[in-house]
Amino acid sequence: MSQQVDKKDQVEAMDIVHEDEDTKQKRIAKETITDIKRNFSLLERSVETIEARFTTRVLRTLPSIRRRLTSAILAQVISDYYGPNNQDVKNELLRYLNESDKASATEEERPNVLPEVDMYIHLNVLIFLLDKNEIEQGIELSTKAVERIVSMNRRTMDQLAARIYFYHARFHELTSRLAEIRPIQLAAHRTATLRHDVESQATLLNLLLRNYFYHNLYDQADKLVSKTIFPEKAGNNQAARYAYYVGRLKALQLDYTAAHTYLTQAIRKAPQNNITAGFQQTVYKFFIVVQLLMGEIPERSLFRQPILKKALAPYLAITQAVRIGDLAKFQEGLGQYDAIFKKDKTYTLILRLRHNVIKTGIRMISLSYSKISLRDICIKLHLDSEEDAEFIVSKAIRDGVIDASLDHARGFMKSREIVDIYGTNEPQNAYHQRINFCLNLHNEAVKAMRFPMDAHRKELASAEEARERERELAQEIAEGDLDEDDDMPDF
Repeated sequence: MSQQVDKKDQVEAMDIVHEDEDTKQKRIAKETITDIKRNFSLLERSVETIEARFTTRVLRTLPSIRRRLTSAILAQVISDYYGPNNQDVKNELLRYLNESDKASATEEERPNVLPEVDMYIHLNVLIFLLDKNEIEQGIELSTKAVERIVSMNRRTMDQLAARIYFYHARFHELTSRLAEIRPIQLAAHRTATLRHDVESQATLLNLLLRNYFYHNLYDQADKLVSKTIFPEKAGNNQAARYAYYVGRLKALQLDYTAAHTYLTQAIRKAPQNNITAGFQQTVYKFFIVVQLLMGEIPERSLFRQPILKKALAPYLAITQAVRIGDLAKFQEGLGQYDAIFKKDKTYTLILRLRHNVIKTGIRMISLSYSKISLRDICIKLHLDSEEDAEFIVSKAIRDGVIDASLDHARGFMKSREIVDIYGTNEPQNAYHQRINFCLNLHNEAVKAMRFPMDAHRKELASAEEARERERELAQEIAEGDLDEDDDMPDF
């Protein structure tokens, strides 16, 4: 009897769990619909007051809403918002979601469709199609959305337009059709620049650079960077992307100092969380190679970070080879991770490191030996002939890599005595670089500061009241209305 009661309790408990799960899903759906409709109100308020900050608040909720989106939720929102006058748009969006119209039988009178809200709904549908890997449908809908944005000239839609342009490019990139939309992006960027649309301008500039890099059109990318100016008021995310692309471009042009500066900016400006792990890994790959090309060795702690450890394993092998100047180990690592470097598009830059490996080996030899023959150098560095060793040593001496002299007749290299580094200008240069870094960081922090809207007006009002009170007290004193015993705390 007791066993039957226990089984009955278990069945009832399981029913309660299932009911709770269903209730939970309904609650999440209801909250999501409420959040989306609240964003409609914010967009309407943004249009009425011409304040972009309300649109910014809406866009900040996209990641949260994205995790909860379902076709049923979107269908409900679309059915509730679009009225009989916009039946075509409603049916089109529902067709992409494979959902039916969920409007009630008795149609209530609804306000006219606001273009900003319309584009916001399109944006959510595009995100849903991307998450469900419906690429062809996403291309079709994003193309129509871009055409509608181009046909409308509304400044209140600028931030939404930038997001739609991004997903429009993303869908085409997943199908390797970026070349088709390049004229559209160029025209849109030109229009955004003329209208001083900061968000669209920054987004489209990064999309164009990505388009050129995808097809290895580095000359066109360089011309674009030289002919355009990245807007200073753009967001941190777009600034990080732009710094990354320019850093890659400078590295290919052998300007390693500028490349290192831009890649450092990209690392600092990028959000430091697991969501941006892919971007951080990509930037660090180029950052490490550029640092090695500059003759510097990255810190070991960099390769131990959890989100970077696995991705940077091939670059750790190359770094170790460069650090000890072992050409054989460098060639071994290059051959082992050949496919990874080509996929990351760092293979060309890593090939340039061969000379750095040799220079590091020569530097270590010059520190270890006061006098060594060219034949021994040839054996240690695995070079083909003594002539190659002589040319490499002479170039290292000319470049200031080592402080030594070369005896051609006798065939040996003689190192000079090590000079105290504090007797040179090297500490001064290092100190100067650090001061510049701190000053630039301070300037960027000041530029990034934000203040509450109209906060200065309250201060002006209080200051004006204080001055008015002082004038009244001074006038009363002059007229003799105040006695000596009167209390004047304000004055």
